[in-house]
Amino acid sequence: MGFSSLDYGIVILYLAGVTIAGSYIGRKQHSSRDYFLGGKHLSWWSVGFSIVASETSTLTFISIPGLAYKSNMHFLQLAIGYFVGRLLVSMIFIPAYYKGDLETAYDFLGKRFGMQLRKFTSTVFIITRVLASGVRLFATAIPVHLITGLSYPASILLIGSFTLVYTYVGGLKAVVAMDVVQLFIYLSGAVASMALIVDHLPNGWADVVAFATAGGANKFEIINTNWGNSLVGFLASPYTFIGGVLGGTFLTMASHGTDQLLVQRLLGCKSRWDSQRALMLDAAFIVIQFAFFLVLGVCLYAFYGGVPFQQLGLTSSDEIFPKFIAENLPTGLAGLVIAGVLASAMGTLSSSISSLASSTFLDLFKKSKQGESLTAARELTWSKAFTFLWGVVLIGGALLFTDTKNPVVELGLKIASFTYGGLLGTFFLGLLFKRTDQRDAFAGFIAGVLAMVAVLTLTKIDFTWHTFIGCAVTIAVGNFSRLFRRASVPS
Repeated sequence: MGFSSLDYGIVILYLAGVTIAGSYIGRKQHSSRDYFLGGKHLSWWSVGFSIVASETSTLTFISIPGLAYKSNMHFLQLAIGYFVGRLLVSMIFIPAYYKGDLETAYDFLGKRFGMQLRKFTSTVFIITRVLASGVRLFATAIPVHLITGLSYPASILLIGSFTLVYTYVGGLKAVVAMDVVQLFIYLSGAVASMALIVDHLPNGWADVVAFATAGGANKFEIINTNWGNSLVGFLASPYTFIGGVLGGTFLTMASHGTDQLLVQRLLGCKSRWDSQRALMLDAAFIVIQFAFFLVLGVCLYAFYGGVPFQQLGLTSSDEIFPKFIAENLPTGLAGLVIAGVLASAMGTLSSSISSLASSTFLDLFKKSKQGESLTAARELTWSKAFTFLWGVVLIGGALLFTDTKNPVVELGLKIASFTYGGLLGTFFLGLLFKRTDQRDAFAGFIAGVLAMVAVLTLTKIDFTWHTFIGCAVTIAVGNFSRLFRRASVPS
């Protein structure tokens, strides 16, 4: 039906409203603690919803419905692991974080092993987050370009500029508040789309069920019982039950326990109990959200009569939801859904900018000679400077991409995946193995990363196993290093 003036008006109103509101909410900042941790006075429910919005990028908004369209609901096995992983983080990581007055995730490693490891792991986070966030921002521009007709650079600048303004002015408090708003905006757009699809079908939901089960499609199948005929086939098969649950568990422990992008919010809560409540709210909500987006994909499958996406002139299943939005949503509703796409993107981008700035300032700059004697006012000035710097870097990096087949895209995603296992294993060495020291942690982390390089380049092992393998190697080598040092000490 096309994108009308009304739709553009809705999008502009959304962008302006979010920017002004976010800037106003977070206007009172007096120190880096206020700016990066909300003064440690954030409500648990806002943090919980903020985490959901932060981890729900446009890739999720677009890709999950496409995944169900071309296959089934096996992805929910991974979501089960996500729930288990969050439960373990709340039981193991959060109590450790609240024993000390920690500022970042890597502050724990600094107190446990030494400042060198804190700076090293923080640097690893910064590098991988820049690559992954640049990729995500460019990917966001794809549906915006397809639906509105704006060029890729214009789409990136539109999203990035407005996000940077309220993140720069308001800090974490603004990021969390706007995340909550954006969460319900993008969910409203998705719910409206599903309602329109079901209403369009002659027999409503009965048609969705009919198409989902016709011809052995089994679109509603969740548990994958086909695990291959060999160990190699099992490890290479996507979304097996064991691989999905185990992979989701370890991936979540890495992302929610060691990644400053999400840990920053958990550290901003008033107490350990509030932090745990926030994470369990996120755990329950994220499973429901993934289930909803998968069902939306099945509804799209019924809407297009069960036709494979290739026969619709599409090159990827990711394009099926943008196609529906561009061609079938009435005036006004299309603007709401695009606002939802932007909301999911801005929630993730603002979190990336804030976490990069906080890790750079608190882990690296503040611990340098230049940063040791700063006043609270100067800390705030430097904090905002790093926020602006990383915002410009992410926007500029996304503008360098020209197409989704660029090898840098693949490189960025692979780097983000293979460092998670090493980081998680290093945190476990600090949490569970009291006799390991900084040398053991360094040896384990480097071994974990090298192991993932080998897995990614020499095998076809599915991504659901990557974090588990990297974590296991890191823990094993770290403990072997400790035993080797003990054996080499003269008696």
